[in-house]
Amino acid sequence: KNSMRFYLLATQLKYKIRSGWDKTHWNVSKERLESIAEHVYGTCILALCIDSEFKTNLNIDKVIKMLVLHEIGEVVIGDITPFDNITPEEKMKKEHKAMKDVIGDLVNQEEFLSLLFEFDEKKTKEAIFAHHCDKLEADIQAKVYQDMGCQHPLDEQENNVVFKSDEVQKMVKNGAQTAFDIWYEWDKHLYYNDKVFAELLDYVRKINTQELLK
Repeated sequence: KNSMRFYLLATQLKYKIRSGWDKTHWNVSKERLESIAEHVYGTCILALCIDSEFKTNLNIDKVIKMLVLHEIGEVVIGDITPFDNITPEEKMKKEHKAMKDVIGDLVNQEEFLSLLFEFDEKKTKEAIFAHHCDKLEADIQAKVYQDMGCQHPLDEQENNVVFKSDEVQKMVKNGAQTAFDIWYEWDKHLYYNDKVFAELLDYVRKINTQELLK
């Protein structure tokens, strides 16, 4: 019962859309938008390929567990963005309660919750790496949508709650011309102390992701 309950709850993420692409955020023009579960899969693949190509010296199994579980609370509370009028502290409180509810009485509940709390605290090298994978995966997806022609021009963002923020408007005044430019400027500071992630973000900015698939 515990295993099936957890499985059935956790896999509801297959049906929940990432809020960043919806009509009140970036309003991506695509018939089927990325689900939270697809984002989770993307973070795991990103972690594996970075660990393969660079000397991370990490416990990659621990990282993958963190990434598999890191959005589990969104089964209950959905995908809350920094622009949804909720403080980071309130969001984390809601997420931690939701995590506990979804994990329930699994035998490994203490291990899973410990990994989730470690991820949120971002103090260990595995947690920092996992957090960077989480953020970079979203940046890459923004560029994929840009290269697919699914991102609206910046002069068509009148209903975008992200675009209305003072910080984003400052980016536009400083030269941001596309939706991805704003994603890039918003997140690049996260990787100041991590050369690999900083270079990957710059690489994604320079290339056409769709051409790389050929």
